[in-house]
Amino acid sequence: MSRSRQPRRQATLASIAAELKISRTTVSNAYNRPDQLSAELRERVLEVAKRRGYAGPDPMARSLRTRKAGAVGVLLTEALSYSFRDPAAMSFLSGLSEACEAAGQGLLLIPAGPGRTDDEAAQVVHRSSVDGFVVYSVPAEDPYLAAVLERHLPVVACDQPRGLEHTPVVGIDDRRAMRDLAAHLVELGHREIGMLSMRLGRERHDGVVDLSTLGTGGFHVQRERIRGVQDAMSAAGLAPDSLTVVERYTHTAEDGMSAAAQIMRVNPRITALVCTTDVLALGALAWANQMGLDVPGHLSITGFDGIDEAMREGLTTVRQPQKDKGRRAGELLLAAPSHSGVPALETLGTQLWFGATSGRVESEWYAE
Repeated sequence: MSRSRQPRRQATLASIAAELKISRTTVSNAYNRPDQLSAELRERVLEVAKRRGYAGPDPMARSLRTRKAGAVGVLLTEALSYSFRDPAAMSFLSGLSEACEAAGQGLLLIPAGPGRTDDEAAQVVHRSSVDGFVVYSVPAEDPYLAAVLERHLPVVACDQPRGLEHTPVVGIDDRRAMRDLAAHLVELGHREIGMLSMRLGRERHDGVVDLSTLGTGGFHVQRERIRGVQDAMSAAGLAPDSLTVVERYTHTAEDGMSAAAQIMRVNPRITALVCTTDVLALGALAWANQMGLDVPGHLSITGFDGIDEAMREGLTTVRQPQKDKGRRAGELLLAAPSHSGVPALETLGTQLWFGATSGRVESEWYAE
């Protein structure tokens, strides 16, 4: 008759200490402060722990004791999958992770995706075990942001929102960068300019933008890039209200393709497409190739960001230091709790990159 098997008691920090006849602090130090132990003693502790199936001090208990979670929360405006497929977001997170790694901190992604109520958003944020937040391009009216501010933890924003009290911002001068890019197109002789934009607000809209409703809400970055093009048009004596803008709620190359087709139906006299991101521009470029259009002979196309694929395709674009943004945002956050002496806005430089997709119009093409 087989003997009944009693479940093995789970090893604890206390039981490991008792077996080795050392203090619980010494066992804890073997994991958290190995420099406090001799190599021989630490090896003995880890050997017994391994034999007993003990994985180390409970991180939750440690966080309760120290009041530190050991992680930085990253608030994103998109679904979680966006972080792993959007090149600019990936570059930003790469820089942020380097800053966190240097400080021995982890990263917790908190996607502020659509479809959640304000209460649901608050629950997601309040359940997050973090020591502070990096807010990545979130509009000021976002319910997730409101929940973040309710936590009263250190916060650093990247790009937007701006003007929050005690919240440094790392960003670029989007308006000036886009104005310089549009001025380049005007100098090449373009007078009919169209623009493809990422979403401008939280409500879904895929179509032509009413420029009179730009206002001050929504996504600051996209709005400023549109105004930069209008500034260049005004400086050249062109009517800024004549700018045709098509918006896409999601952000993929396929969105760029469909937006390019739509805007050329709306205004077939357009000779230059200015896109607020490289992803949209690469989609517009694919659409032009499908239509058999010469770029830039029939149509100039420009982007914004300077992602690797855009560089390989020879896209005219604005290169921005996305990885440096992430790294600097992390450094500022990890310098908390005091942000004294830190500027409210730290502006990083950009570079206008002249590729093969912008030029003088050699012939006109009119959509049917």
